Amino acid sequence: MMEVEEIEDVSLGELVKIYLTIRTERERIESEWKARNGELLNDMKALEAQMLDTCNTNNAKSISTPFGTVMRRLTERYTIADGDSFRKYVMLHEAPELFEGRIHQGNFKEFIADRKDEGLPPGVNVMREFTVVVRKPSN
Repeated sequence: MMEVEEIEDVSLGELVKIYLTIRTERERIESEWKARNGELLNDMKALEAQMLDTCNTNNAKSISTPFGTVMRRLTERYTIADGDSFRKYVMLHEAPELFEGRIHQGNFKEFIADRKDEGLPPGVNVMREFTVVVRKPSN
């Protein structure tokens, strides 16, 4: 890992060169990992299906082995099929906690762009920061 003192006297061109070299290597490693990870995930899903089948066949919540314990777990996820109906239900029962509290960044940015003179709505903060983007030279 490079220390700040090591790069203070390096030219901007050299910094860009080093940065792009590191990014290219990271992308290569990520690409290899994604290809291999997909295979591993498929293998794990096949093993999980077989273990679930064994639990179901034996009507077992868990099965211990010398190598570890397999546990059958029920997971529930709820999705909204009709947004308008659900919003009305939430309003009727005064249950806003049924929604997750986060702002849709793109929609909100568009919303406030049309209302610049109003400022931000109450209870909303904005955080802005500069970042650096490095592009390879064009051919």
